[in-house]
Amino acid sequence: MQLLTRNFHLKDSHTLRVYREAGGYEALPKALKMAPAAIVEEVKRSNLRGLGGAGFPCGMKWSFIPKDHSGPRYLVINADEGEPGTFKDRYLMERDPHSLIEGMIISAYAIGAHLAFIYVRGEYVRSWQIVSAAVREAYDAGFLGRNILGSGFDLDIIIHRGAGAYICGEETGLISSLEGKKGWPKLKPPFPAVRGAFDSPTIVNNVETICHVPHIINRGAGWFAALGTQTQGGTRIYSLSGHVARPGVYELPVSVKLRDLIYEHAGGVPNGRALKAVVPGGSSAAILRADEIDVVMDVDGLKNAASMAGSAGVIAMDESTCIPEALWVVARFYAHESCGQCTPCRESTGWVYKMLGRILAGKGRPEDPDTLVDVAKRGAGTTICAFYDGAVGPYVSYVEKFRSEFDHHIRAGQCDARPGQTIASAMSH
Repeated sequence: MQLLTRNFHLKDSHTLRVYREAGGYEALPKALKMAPAAIVEEVKRSNLRGLGGAGFPCGMKWSFIPKDHSGPRYLVINADEGEPGTFKDRYLMERDPHSLIEGMIISAYAIGAHLAFIYVRGEYVRSWQIVSAAVREAYDAGFLGRNILGSGFDLDIIIHRGAGAYICGEETGLISSLEGKKGWPKLKPPFPAVRGAFDSPTIVNNVETICHVPHIINRGAGWFAALGTQTQGGTRIYSLSGHVARPGVYELPVSVKLRDLIYEHAGGVPNGRALKAVVPGGSSAAILRADEIDVVMDVDGLKNAASMAGSAGVIAMDESTCIPEALWVVARFYAHESCGQCTPCRESTGWVYKMLGRILAGKGRPEDPDTLVDVAKRGAGTTICAFYDGAVGPYVSYVEKFRSEFDHHIRAGQCDARPGQTIASAMSH
């Protein structure tokens, strides 16, 4: 079942003409004839969950806006796709931007917002250009601006470019950046739905999440819910990379199993090698061994496997992968991207990176793996945002599930997965 990617193969799929020829903007007039509260309830019944990382029920999030608030309300689209291993929102923005815009109009109408923002990752220059052009097309066609389709509903969209900070993918950090401040996360509560951008109620949703909304309105909540599992409806796009025969983006029902995604859809592991491990939800997800991949790829399925669906960035690793080196690369990213606001995150990410570097340099100590896990766990749950908690997942799971490789590095000064490889060559990758 292709919903989000159904137009990807069409020539000029990013244009208003092609989107409308394929049935685009048919949900909008239907939605504008519904009561806003009815749309919120429809999205709730669809079991649409946030597809940016947290997996929170979308309709429930919308309902948190205070009903007696008489001032402005805002819709903010999180297009700051910075999670390593994740690239599905980029495809949506570049190949079908009007699905996002139609979803935004319906969502803004449902929550009573008349101004919406798209916060685009700074490195996504082409995405920004294509979405900007699509927004202009939507204005020219009367889908944005004053009195949309004669409904009396007004909506403007502002596109805001980020400046390359991973922390701005966290919703309150994104809001701080949108307000012109340093992109630091904020204490919660109050949550953005109560007090968000410019001190007003704000709903922050991921690109992929909002692209589903027109399909829910067109075909009904029950239909959408039936595509998924008991607690999560619909399909989602899996960004699959690493050691697979056919890397790319795959739109599948959330009920798909990880093993089927890798072997049936992506062609398995190439070069006659065996699968060693998989990161199932972007770099923040706890790693799974090859014998743990018979797991359903929805939010609850991966949670039950002690990992997370996250942003659905799936990274496959074959038997040639050096796990300590892989964790060192991940740790380098988190040490660099910590905003530095919270001491446990600022200090612990740096210490973990240094310890792993010492191990790879042949100067590791027997107690280093235990110290690394201890340092990681001590900071969990102590910070303003979930950045550090996301880092703890890989820190702990890589060491605990592949402890022998860390011990071998320390004892032998070389990689167990690649016998004979020097430390210098590992560090140069």
